[in-house]
Amino acid sequence: MTQSLERTGDDRDTATGVLAAVSDEMVRIYKEKFGRGPSRVRTYWVGDDVLTTTLEDTFTPAERTLAELGEHQRMRETRMLFQYAAVREFCEPVERLTGRRVKAFVSGVDTAVDGLAVETFILHPVGSDAPSRTAQA
Repeated sequence: MTQSLERTGDDRDTATGVLAAVSDEMVRIYKEKFGRGPSRVRTYWVGDDVLTTTLEDTFTPAERTLAELGEHQRMRETRMLFQYAAVREFCEPVERLTGRRVKAFVSGVDTAVDGLAVETFILHPVGSDAPSRTAQA
């Protein structure tokens, strides 16, 4: 099922529900993959085809220790390894909740700001039958 998530009229409630559900899924994934969820999470539509989630305070105690030791690059590499190894887990709920396929997944973390992470999903246009990013995972 493909749905347009324009944010006008009655669709606004649908879009808001989708954003909240995506945020909940990102918290679940972080808890499963990293052992703890963020203290704050927000998901936003950025135009018609981009969905982005910001997650705050995502570091585990071990990651905080690495940051204190100045091992930011090592921590980024480890975090990115886990996040990109879980492309399917990140993209599946977005595709299920939006009814659209993910074209690209971009994940990032700022190690100087206690675990501020961003998960961004670039979606294929509404009605597209292009392959999902998960096909390449």
